[in-house]
Formats: sequence, C-alpha cells, structure tokens
Amino acid sequence: MSHRYRSTFIDFTAILLLGVAFLLITSSELIQSMIDLPASIYNMNTIFLSILIEAIPFVLIGVVIAGLIQIFITEEHIKRWIPKNRFMAVTMSCVVGACFPACECGIVPIVRRLLRKGVPIYAGIGFLLTGPLINPIVILSTYMAFGNNLNIAISRMVLGFIIAMIIALLISFFYNTSQLKTDQFVPSGSDHIHNSGSKGFSKKIFNVLTHSVDEFFDMGKYLIVGCLFAAFVQTYVSSGALVAIGGDKIASSTAVMMGLAYLLSLCSEADAFIAASFKNLFPTTAILGFLIYGPMIDLKNTMMMLSVFKTKFVFIFLFIVTTIVFSFLLLVQGLY
Repeated sequence: MSHRYRSTFIDFTAILLLGVAFLLITSSELIQSMIDLPASIYNMNTIFLSILIEAIPFVLIGVVIAGLIQIFITEEHIKRWIPKNRFMAVTMSCVVGACFPACECGIVPIVRRLLRKGVPIYAGIGFLLTGPLINPIVILSTYMAFGNNLNIAISRMVLGFIIAMIIALLISFFYNTSQLKTDQFVPSGSDHIHNSGSKGFSKKIFNVLTHSVDEFFDMGKYLIVGCLFAAFVQTYVSSGALVAIGGDKIASSTAVMMGLAYLLSLCSEADAFIAASFKNLFPTTAILGFLIYGPMIDLKNTMMMLSVFKTKFVFIFLFIVTTIVFSFLLLVQGLY
C-alpha cells in the first residue's frame, strides 16, 4: 500500500474511531434512552469513557513533545548528548525519564520520535520504563494515596529504577536496531519537515502543531482500542475472583496484582489510589507488583506499542518485563 493511500486510510479510521468516542461522550444518555441494552454494556461504556478521558490529555502532551523533538532536535544533538558507553546511556535515559512527568499513554509517541532521531533502543526503553513509573507526580500521588507513607513511595521509586535499569541493559544485549516497524506509516512531512529550510520560528511552531496532529491521529485509534479492551475486562472479570486466586501467598498474590495492573490499564498518576484499596487484602510485595508493573506495560500501552514496534519485539519486551519484575520482587520480599 502506497504512503498516500496508507495515510488516507489511517486518517479515515482515526477520525471514525475518535468520532465514535466523541459521540459516546456527548450523547451517552440519549443513546441509553433510545436503545435498551444490558446494564453491563452501559457500565462498560462508562468505564471506557473514564479511561479514555483520563488518557487523552497525556497523549496530547506526548504528541506535542514528539513534535517539538522532531522540529527542534537534530540527529547531531542526539549523538552529542547520548553517551557512547552502554551502561551510561541506559543510566542517563532512566534518570531523564524519572524526572519527566509523562504517563504511559503519552510516552510511546515520544520514544518513537527519539528512536527515529537516532537514540539507541536500550536508551529509549529506559526512558519509556521510568517516565511513567517514578516521575515526581507519580511519587507524590503514591505518597498521598498510602496515607503519607514514605515507605511505599520510596520502594516504588528505588525498586522501579533498578528494575528499569536491568530491563534496559538486557535489551541492549539483544537488540542494536530501533525495532520500529519498517513499513510503519510516517506522518506526512514528519521526517523531512526539519530539513525543509524553514527558518522562521512561527513556521517551526506551525510544523510542530502539524506533526502533533498527525501523530495524535496515528496513535489515537490504538488508544481507543486499548481503552475498550481494558473497559471490557473491568466490567466482566470479577475482582473477587482475582482475590480468591491470589490468596495470601507472596508469589500468587504478586502475580495476580501484576495481572490486574495489566488489565486495568490505569494511568500511573492515579493507580496508587486503586492499589491502596488492596493493602488490607494483599502483602506489600504484591502491592508493589501492581505499582511497578502497571506503568511499565499494560493492555492499553501494549496496543500503542504494537502500532510502533515490531510485533515480535513487543511480545519479547512484555515477557522480559513480566519476568524481571516478578523475579526481582520475589527476591526482595524479605525486606517487606
């Protein structure tokens, strides 16, 4: 499929999906009065809209930042800023991510743009993992959610940083290329806008906005599908059944809470308040599994990553993150 027709198809499907989402947001009561459906369907619709409305602002921030990176940061800047040493590059990317107030919804387009600019895959992964997990807003919300308890907030920050470092370093040994989809549609003009010869600042800002709109439509449809899956799971999968499966054993309860974090696809700025509601049901290790694993990879985020990265890489990444988080938490469970 040519880039021209692929562009038209992507824009059409994105506008269609976003239009349906807008209709559900603005006319849900009217639809409910006209169509008699099971209560669970309306409940799923409410959950879907709440997840989508929570996520969209962060996606917008992410695509604008991606646009700024595209227009104002060159490959030469990247080469100067990224250390040649693999360990130092991973460390720097994790530190920058930890200081960057990004949600897992908005981090994917930013990482895609960085990789296209020449950032090594392992540095991009370090940024992708720590950005939503341990940025200042997330740590503050965790502290508040657990009744001003520094222990959980610090544990999330320290353990999350170490786990992200381990995962990014592992990725560096297995992958040297960007792992972006080779046939992935490039938003119109996105890879040559910077070299278009435009010198005026106002023209550059216009190009940033143009690129951001293209990026939003490209990512938006995957966000909607991910939100829909997450809403379906929250509606039809019983949390009581998960609690019964987890029990009071460390390994099983940690696995259940990690699975719950993946399926719920909560925004990292708000997930601590949900996790706190389980603190009397599960041990601290399991709670940390929820808090650390969810921002690194969840159902909604997986759908967005599948739109950007090669499918094989996404599933290997999912396996590595799951294995490392689970194993590391069991290793340090004695501390809690």
